[in-house]
Amino acid sequence: MGVVSNPQRFLSRIAVCSWSLQASDPATLIQRMRAAGFHRVQLDLDPFREHPSVWDPAPKMFADEGIAPVSGMFRTVGEDYSTLETIRVTGGIVPDATWEQNLANARITARNAERLGLKFVMFHAGFLPHDAADPSFEKLASRVRTIARMFADHGLTLGCETGQETAESLRNFLEALGEPNVAVNFDPANMLLYGNGDPIDAVRLVGRWVRGVHMKDARVTDVPGTWGTELPVGRGQVDWPAFLRALEEIGFDGDLCFEREAENQRVEDLRAGREFIEQLLRG
Repeated sequence: MGVVSNPQRFLSRIAVCSWSLQASDPATLIQRMRAAGFHRVQLDLDPFREHPSVWDPAPKMFADEGIAPVSGMFRTVGEDYSTLETIRVTGGIVPDATWEQNLANARITARNAERLGLKFVMFHAGFLPHDAADPSFEKLASRVRTIARMFADHGLTLGCETGQETAESLRNFLEALGEPNVAVNFDPANMLLYGNGDPIDAVRLVGRWVRGVHMKDARVTDVPGTWGTELPVGRGQVDWPAFLRALEEIGFDGDLCFEREAENQRVEDLRAGREFIEQLLRG
C-alpha cells in the first residue's frame, strides 16, 4: 500500500509559489516554472498591484503557455523577518502604523485576484494573541474580519498562514472569528521554523479549516529564540509520509504549493522537492 490511498488526488494538485522563483516578469516566471517542472502556480499578487504594466499581460501569457494560476498570496507593509522578535512586532496587520496602507493594498489585491479568476488568497495575519481576553485579540480579529468580508465581496477565501502561533491558538482564533470565508494555508516547515509544535499534530488540529498547503521543509533551531533552518523538501524534519496521510485524513482537496525562500538554487531545489514528493506518492 502506498503513502496515501489516492495518490492521484495529490499528484494532480501540485503547484509552485511564484515568489520562490524570483522572477521579475511573467516570461521569466514561465521559463523558470518549466525548468522546475511545474505548470500550476500560486501567484504573488503584490507585483500585479505594484507593477501593473509588467504583469497585466500575464493572464494571456499563462493561457498561451498552459500555465494555470490556482491561488494567490499578498504581503503586508513593513514586515521585518530579521529575527523572531522583529517579525513579532512588524508582521501582518498587527501594527497600527501600517494598518490603513495594508487595508488599501488588500482592496486592490482583492480586485486583482478576482480578475485573475482566483478563489483562495493567503497572507500572514501576524502573531495571534494566545488569550481571547487580551485587548489585542479583538483588534486583530476585527482587522481580519474587515479584510475577509472585503474578500468575500469578490468571491474569495482568505487564508491565514500557519507558523507564528501554535495550532491550538490558531484554532481558538478562527473559532472566535467565525467568518465562513477565513481558512488556513498550512505550512509544515513554519511550525518548525517558529518552534510551534509538530506539523502532523497541528494539521489534524486545524484540519477543517485547511484549504491550502505550502510544501516546504525545515529543521528546528538548536538555539531557543532563534529561527530554525529552511531546507529543500525531503531534507528537513517534516515527516512527509505522515503529513500526506494526515492531509488525506482531514479530507484536504486543495493545492500542494512548493515554496523555497532560502538559498539561490531555487529552480533546482524546487524540482528536487517535487520529484521527491511525486516518487513518494507513486511508491
